[in-house]
Amino acid sequence: MLALGIGLVACEDAGKNLPAFSNPVIPGLWTPSRMAEAHSADLGVPRDLGADAAVSDAEPAPVDAEPEETPYSRSAPVLGKVFFDTPQGPSVCSGTAVEDPNRPGSSGLVWTAGHCVHSGAGGEWYRNIVFVPSYNDDGLDAQALADAPEARVAPFGTWWADRAETSREWIERGQASGGDGASFDYAVLHVRTPKDRTAALEKTIGQVAPVWFDAPSIVDTPLVRAWGYPAAQPFDGAKLLSCQDEPTRLSIDTDEPTMYRIGCTMTGGSSGGGWFARRADGTIALVSNTSIGPAENTWLAGPRLDASAKAVLDAVSARV
Repeated sequence: MLALGIGLVACEDAGKNLPAFSNPVIPGLWTPSRMAEAHSADLGVPRDLGADAAVSDAEPAPVDAEPEETPYSRSAPVLGKVFFDTPQGPSVCSGTAVEDPNRPGSSGLVWTAGHCVHSGAGGEWYRNIVFVPSYNDDGLDAQALADAPEARVAPFGTWWADRAETSREWIERGQASGGDGASFDYAVLHVRTPKDRTAALEKTIGQVAPVWFDAPSIVDTPLVRAWGYPAAQPFDGAKLLSCQDEPTRLSIDTDEPTMYRIGCTMTGGSSGGGWFARRADGTIALVSNTSIGPAENTWLAGPRLDASAKAVLDAVSARV
């Protein structure tokens, strides 16, 4: 929650020049021990949302986060951790490998939260962004993980982002607390194939998730499950967990899209993690990502992925 590829690449919004995204590869930077030291990038909101919560449903009851079955490379290969550097030091979020409509079978796209790639209003792009699918594949505890070989920490390798895009709304209005910009708190990365790999991300991990941009209304969605690597207490960021709940509505600002909200005890570090729902044909698809939650860690909220979110993915895909 709200508690970066060689060369120069741009994230440009129509009619507005934005600073270029630069994320040169630094070999050997993200060692297992440095990954273990990364802290969550939290976005928090107050429990009392005030008058702007006019269309919000009642606060959901907490749902305990459950551990994912190991190895993650078999049970949940599309999920992983996003590492990046901020002015405060190494940080961590969660992410999901997703379909690239222009490259079926060979996608290199990763979905995460906007606040995991850009600091929001008046801020800048973060640096040294990488995606590690199936991080800590065997679910080791934090102490064992710090000394584990890289093959167990990053079974599919470490993937550097060479393109990034988030919403204009996040860049213009996003805040580290209070929820401003949270309805648009999503981002898409394109990751380049590591030198020790021969295929794109999708071919390497075996699958990617479809993104459901035309999902039914929140009240017509029976269940969603949110995954992530919570890193703030009582969790340590080592393990992949999830929460399943019936989604309800949360409105931070009545002039912005309503968000999904579920009961969940996951903490910071789960930001950017994928939320999934079942479609009419029985397939599972991404419908949101973790954005915000209260200090008490009783619920999570994520943006509804509409045409604006699709435009973010399409912008990255078009520049690959």
